[in-house]
Amino acid sequence: MKTRQKGEGAPEPSTPWSEIAPRLWMGGHQWADALGQRHAAVIGTEFDLVISLFTRPGHGPGPGVEHLVAELPDGPLTAEQIQTVQQLARTAAHAVQHERTVLVRCSAGYNRSGLVVAQTLIELGRPATAAIQLIRARRSSWALNNRTFGEYLGTGLDVASLLVGLDTAT
Repeated sequence: MKTRQKGEGAPEPSTPWSEIAPRLWMGGHQWADALGQRHAAVIGTEFDLVISLFTRPGHGPGPGVEHLVAELPDGPLTAEQIQTVQQLARTAAHAVQHERTVLVRCSAGYNRSGLVVAQTLIELGRPATAAIQLIRARRSSWALNNRTFGEYLGTGLDVASLLVGLDTAT
């Protein structure tokens, strides 16, 4: 399964992960320092819960860290995949509300992780537009550059899931 769109012109992130809201972090599997050197973003025990939408061997998390894996494409999602995003966001919101630190990660830490983090912020009471703006301010202006994901958030994931389900039912 293809999980990441190539091209897009997005630079490597400048940090392995970024705090979007208290206890809610977003990141990827690699990042580049100021000299352009690429580094692996390896997670130890910094977080209580790690949600991976893309995985790579050797990138953690460490022993004893709760780890949920749901590999998703960086493109149009099925109704079932949108429902998975919703469930992951509810899980992340619950963890944050119970003062646990959460990292949501994908390959670069821009789109798939952005979708789940935005939905988590929505679950925590933020409007979709404010959630997207906060993510772009805290992670990167390149975050959530996948227009389809922005449309899902703007429509609402419940409605997006129903609409996508109608397309596949025919």
